[in-house]
Amino acid sequence: MSRLKKIIKRMKVKNELVRQIMGEVLGTFVLLLFGCAAAAQVKTSRETKGQFLSVNMAFSIGVMSAMYLSRAVSGAHLNPAVSLSFCVLGDLAWIKLLPYSLAQIFGAYLASGLVYLIYHDAIMEFSGGVLTVFGPNETASIFATYPTDVVSMQTSFLDQVVGTAMLMLCILPLNDKRNAPAPEALLPPIVATVVLGISMSMSANCGAAINPARDLGPRLFTFTAGWGIEVFTCYDYFFWIPLVAPMVGGVLGSIIYLVFIQWHLPEPEDESESEDVFMTWRINIGFYILCISGNFYITVFVFFTEEERRVRANDREYNEKFQYAVSRTYSLYITNIL
Repeated sequence: MSRLKKIIKRMKVKNELVRQIMGEVLGTFVLLLFGCAAAAQVKTSRETKGQFLSVNMAFSIGVMSAMYLSRAVSGAHLNPAVSLSFCVLGDLAWIKLLPYSLAQIFGAYLASGLVYLIYHDAIMEFSGGVLTVFGPNETASIFATYPTDVVSMQTSFLDQVVGTAMLMLCILPLNDKRNAPAPEALLPPIVATVVLGISMSMSANCGAAINPARDLGPRLFTFTAGWGIEVFTCYDYFFWIPLVAPMVGGVLGSIIYLVFIQWHLPEPEDESESEDVFMTWRINIGFYILCISGNFYITVFVFFTEEERRVRANDREYNEKFQYAVSRTYSLYITNIL
């Protein structure tokens, strides 16, 4: 074994929870890096290098990229509201809720710091060197979400509850084997599309956080980076809305899915009735010689036959009937002049 492989083996994390925390930190970091960087670009350029749609699409691409990155390690929750919902559904141990949530907030905090470094000069030029939460040159909204002046606290709370409930309603069927689950490889882009739809339809009131980590992590960063305590006290202490309402909405959406959909789905097939699928290939090779206008040609032909065989345990009649459910033949011809 080479020295590098030995070093990698020694560095490999064997604790499952630690691996999951690492996955959530990095996944949420990627999500917020895409989204906040796009917000900074749009804001500091005064919408000459992007618009409202740019930020929504960047966050959606961030969701997709983060899910591909960390789904195999931690499940790619990227959102304390999602983690809480999975705890309620029994898909995540309650003891992991706090570590997951802290990891997600920490990842969002780190991403905000990197965005600030990348766009520091532009932010300072845009704001005149004054980091504020209010006014035409405010820059706090690059990182966290804030309500519009005409929206009440009650409306903001309802907005976040509904948005997060919609998120859970749309993603829970995707991995429910009793429903119509999506292919594993397509889950990230589908979830990203759902997030894009919510962002495009529910951002006007207070920014469509639908994710406590997405809001609290950047808000903590702005508090420590010079924006001050106003990031928490502004708009009648609005900060608790994107922190609490998505948690309520996530659980509500999960309960609605259970009551209206999952409890009424047909029971899964018994294991004895499950199918195994075997893929086989058959290759046939032959050749023939042609004489055309005095020239001899040899053509080698290769047939590739792909057969899909379905086998159901303890069911001889089924196996004989559907021995070869799918058969595809591909051919390849190679011609040379003798």
